[in-house]
Amino acid sequence: MRLIQLTGASEYDVIVVGGGNAGLCAALTAVENVERVLLLEKAPFEFRGGNSKYTRDIRYAHEKDTFTTGPYSEEEFLNDILKVTHQETNIELARLVVRESRNVPEWMSGNGIRWQRPLSGTLHLGRTNLFFLGGGKALVNVYYETARKRGLQVAYNAMVEDLIVEDGQCVGVIANIEGRRLELRSRSVILTAGGFESNLSWLKEYWGDAVDQFVIRGTKFNDGRLLRCALEKGAASIGAPKGAHMIAVDARSPKYDGGIVTRVDSIPLGIVVNGSGKRFYDEGEDEWSKRYAIWGRLIAEQPNQIAYSIFDSKARGKFIPAMYEPYSANSIEQLADILKLNPSTLAATVKEFNNAISGRGKFDLASLDDCSTNGLTPPKSHWALPIDTSPFFSYVLRPGVTFTYMGLSSDQRARVIRRDGTPLKNLYAAGEIMSGNILSRGYLGGFGLTIGTVFGRIAGEEATR
Repeated sequence: MRLIQLTGASEYDVIVVGGGNAGLCAALTAVENVERVLLLEKAPFEFRGGNSKYTRDIRYAHEKDTFTTGPYSEEEFLNDILKVTHQETNIELARLVVRESRNVPEWMSGNGIRWQRPLSGTLHLGRTNLFFLGGGKALVNVYYETARKRGLQVAYNAMVEDLIVEDGQCVGVIANIEGRRLELRSRSVILTAGGFESNLSWLKEYWGDAVDQFVIRGTKFNDGRLLRCALEKGAASIGAPKGAHMIAVDARSPKYDGGIVTRVDSIPLGIVVNGSGKRFYDEGEDEWSKRYAIWGRLIAEQPNQIAYSIFDSKARGKFIPAMYEPYSANSIEQLADILKLNPSTLAATVKEFNNAISGRGKFDLASLDDCSTNGLTPPKSHWALPIDTSPFFSYVLRPGVTFTYMGLSSDQRARVIRRDGTPLKNLYAAGEIMSGNILSRGYLGGFGLTIGTVFGRIAGEEATR
């Protein structure tokens, strides 16, 4: 990998904009077919990799193998997508991702990735997902090293200001690299620059002042500039403007770049209340890997965009802890004082929950058990254990945005589609910038990386034809 010094106009076979997983998969595929491939990464070297450096696993269809606990068929995978999106998905693109996901582990291994057994405390992912050794940072570093050996050119601190479109065809980009504004010509351009989640003013167009309480758990460099630019050039948009991968994070998290350690996984093992000390949603609705990404939006819709995960000593140790220690107390009333909640209200909520637990069946965190509530609104459908064992614990929760779903309309060849339904020639997209074609709502753990890997490879192949 050459850290290039660009001066004046330059010409390439393929320019990839964005240096995360999707961009690296596109670039690694492209360099197999052509020589002059340039990757433009907006971040400096030490922050390269976008949101991908905060990942740890990838979802894929498979029979049982060494690193998973059971089979995961294409049919089940597709049904999971349809379930979490409420069937609001491009079914052909969803089928394509599921089908191609079977080949992903072998391709990743061929590009240097190594695997490990599922992490202890990771809820409901051991059968469906592969965990890569070293997590997302290792993934990114390995791909960059593999790309270096294959001659990929990379420029850091490279902000693409505009796309060069002539006669309905993308022929290059205008980039500011280390303070120099350059015109870079290319036979094809692949956009993998993520969503617009770090652009707070853009988020406020849809969420209003609630955004002030949001945590942007991923990179601060995903400002949506290239997305907006492509839309201005005539590309069609896809996905709801408010759609996002938005989870519950520890309220003490940094505003940007907190990553995966800010995530709070205690929710299915207790209850969640708002600032009034009242529950507002079923904490055990489905497997956590299919529901964790709805909780950010649920919290965003609560007063002051804040909520509280309440659990007891029986639950502690059954999930991967967040970055900070939870608040603790010897009674629910004392815990309420620490959280600045009304003690009698929180105690009444916990008592009502405990009294509503049906007591049927056996608690089983690994499956959709029949430990549920009876006559409680909202119900808790699974993993309903009484909160009765001191000490008691709580995480204070805020909405944590990972990436936005509104993006570029694209087809099975990863081509960007214009508003008139025709392809914008020689312009391709992969990763978060086009994930709204498949993820209109909801999420499956590890699925974003699957979309980026599959469409990154397709874009890299198509761009070199």
